[in-house]
Amino acid sequence: MKITDVLCQTLQKKSMDILNALDTLSNTKVLLADLREEGWEPLIEEVKTFCVKHEVEIPDMSRKYVDVTKSRNKHNNITVLHHYKADVFNVAIDQQLVELNDRFSVQTTELMTLCASLDPRHDSFDISKICMLVDKFYLADFSSQEQARLESQLPHYQLDVCNHPELNSSSSLADLTVALHKTGKASVYPMVDRLLRLVITLPVSTATAERAFSAMKIIKTRLRSKMGDDFLRPYMVVYIGKEIAAKFNVNEIIDLFDRPAGGHRSAFKLVEM
Repeated sequence: MKITDVLCQTLQKKSMDILNALDTLSNTKVLLADLREEGWEPLIEEVKTFCVKHEVEIPDMSRKYVDVTKSRNKHNNITVLHHYKADVFNVAIDQQLVELNDRFSVQTTELMTLCASLDPRHDSFDISKICMLVDKFYLADFSSQEQARLESQLPHYQLDVCNHPELNSSSSLADLTVALHKTGKASVYPMVDRLLRLVITLPVSTATAERAFSAMKIIKTRLRSKMGDDFLRPYMVVYIGKEIAAKFNVNEIIDLFDRPAGGHRSAFKLVEM
């Protein structure tokens, strides 16, 4: 858990740095493999120290292991040491590695690597890789003409991000996408903006998108199955952005509804909870 905690914290960030996340993933796999090969002896010594300190009986590791969940006639001829090292310690680490490999397959890792090439502030920025990203994973979202426009916009986008102070100070691709809209650059590079939006909505690249889909299951239940998009959209925005919704002023909302109606303030009643 100490080894995987850094990766877990990285993946739970709202706006994740994909390049650093890949490095953390690779480091986690290496550390888990080292733990499997060389971590048993330090662990068992730490456990023995804990048992002595708290007066817990230490089992004889050379004795035959007896599984109380099985019949007496079905016991395997294995020692206590073999059980805890091979069947518990090694199996637990192998399960972690299998889960990481399933979650971050070769295709997913390639996608994340190509996505990292979208940030002009890093040496990983590569126009050919970005075009490859579109060609392999987003071919249905860009026509051949739009792919050509994207390729022509990328050199200008690179210089703009590196030279513009507000764009250059963005901490992640998600912040960079927001900054493009704030500065009006999104309309200058519409194809780049579209690709950035597709990338930052990947559940593997940001936990925010994953939380949004989880929130949808809570909001649109079986009893609300007929809820339309016009109501679902603002409902989800308020539910997901709770820290933003907490800043809403009730009186300002009442005033907003009161102006066009011509004086229906009395229809709104605030209930003290």
